[in-house]
Amino acid sequence: MVRWKKIAAILAPVLLLSACGSTQSASSANDSSAGPNAVISVNGTEPQVSLVPMNTGEVGGDRILSAILAGLVAYDPSGKPVNEVAESITPNSDATQFTVKIKDGWKFTDGTPVTSESFTKAWSYAANVTNAQLNSSYFSIVKGYDELQKEGTPSDAQLSGLVVKDDHTFQINLNAPDSALPSQLGSVSFLPVPEAFYKDPKAYGEKPIGNGAYKLVSWKHGQGAKVIRNDDYKGNFPAKNGGIDFRFYTTLDSAYADVQAGNLDLLDQIPATSYSSYQKNKNVKVFTAAGSQTQGISIPERLKHFSGEEGILRRQAISLSIDRDLIIKKLFYGTRVKAVDYSAPSITGYTDNLKNKTILEYNPQKGKELWKKADAISPWDGTLSIAYNADSSDKQWIEAVLHQLQDNLGVDAQPQSYPTKKELRTAAVDKTLPTPYQSGWAPDYPNIENYLTLRFSSDGGYNEYDYHNDNVDKILAEGSAAPTTDDANAKYQEAEEILLNDLPQIPLWYQNITAVGSKDIKKAAFTYNNYPMYADLEK
Repeated sequence: MVRWKKIAAILAPVLLLSACGSTQSASSANDSSAGPNAVISVNGTEPQVSLVPMNTGEVGGDRILSAILAGLVAYDPSGKPVNEVAESITPNSDATQFTVKIKDGWKFTDGTPVTSESFTKAWSYAANVTNAQLNSSYFSIVKGYDELQKEGTPSDAQLSGLVVKDDHTFQINLNAPDSALPSQLGSVSFLPVPEAFYKDPKAYGEKPIGNGAYKLVSWKHGQGAKVIRNDDYKGNFPAKNGGIDFRFYTTLDSAYADVQAGNLDLLDQIPATSYSSYQKNKNVKVFTAAGSQTQGISIPERLKHFSGEEGILRRQAISLSIDRDLIIKKLFYGTRVKAVDYSAPSITGYTDNLKNKTILEYNPQKGKELWKKADAISPWDGTLSIAYNADSSDKQWIEAVLHQLQDNLGVDAQPQSYPTKKELRTAAVDKTLPTPYQSGWAPDYPNIENYLTLRFSSDGGYNEYDYHNDNVDKILAEGSAAPTTDDANAKYQEAEEILLNDLPQIPLWYQNITAVGSKDIKKAAFTYNNYPMYADLEK
């Protein structure tokens, strides 16, 4: 049972949270050296799958791959795309074809050159159904994608829309116009891989070869990964340190204790137990800024009572029964901002003027009415659960939400814990989770389209909700083909209005950057998607 007396106390006006946590470290003492060769220790999580960019779709793997691989473009801290490996990316008149020229002199750390095929073969491998890559749908707009989605396709078949002209020039031919394509080409899915990958993809995934600011030297599963500076890197963001030591903690409290003790240099998330006190803690340096990560509750349509009209009514009732403002104030101490859409305030295309945003307001009476309407279709039975991963700080807000749902909807509500984020995400992707679950999104590139198409189009690679709406599919496609950014954003916002009615995922809040560093940290910067800018870390 959820400890309702404890949760009620948490939400009481006189709430005071204590700053307590385990002092057990998940790793060895930190390298105390300083200067440009210092190795910076940071928190991380065990990658869900092997370190292959075409198949990585979660934070643990994404952070490591972004450090060791460089794409056609990179993003500055504000999210502005800048040419990295690309010399130029030139569209034709209607943005259905892009000619890419890559810079000479780029090499992978095995000494082989970065060529046009380093990109085109990787993208084709991703798009090919035989290879079963998680990021396949990123390439659905490229000509030839549908052909590669046919069963029995040879694993080395190439996208017909990718035409290699020479080692430093290739063309991208699209099924429809997409003027925003260049801004997408720095995301992990579009990163290159060397020829060595195709000889043994499994071995490559354990120790990938890159061309980025760092190179991987070790990955101990369940413990951590270490990268060191790549002095042959030729891009815009060379490392100002000697390397990054990613440490995988089972709890944020343990990581926070290590920061305070000087055994961890940077922690980019604050444990819930310390929200009330971390800004006053003299043993750490505090870094805060607006963020772009979102958090919500995913409720797949395959779950009992959550399909069709009944499912829409129940999702709406749940959303209206959650007092986001109270939870943000009393649990998060202002480190979150209440959601009014599916993107985030720092992202191109965001708006706070959607008509259907009222479904995200606290209105328990209306929520109760909608729940009763759903009961008229099929009476509710059983327990309403929300799953979360125990190696996060989500437990408290999950329990607070469930407490509100039990009070406002009159249902039995209980949390369901998974030991690690990897286990929760694996079950979500495999569609074996038996309950609603907490979910978030960190954008691959700073555009509203990234928050929508992959998650809510019928064939989206991250549509874990069994969600299908023909109008949403049509509008998202129109947004992608729009001639201007303003036209595209108008379409994406039109799709959001429908999503706020159907609520395949219930938006809760935007997550601000709230990080702490040890006294040794001299400089810390963060990216548009809330990650530390590892190359800029100094001590």
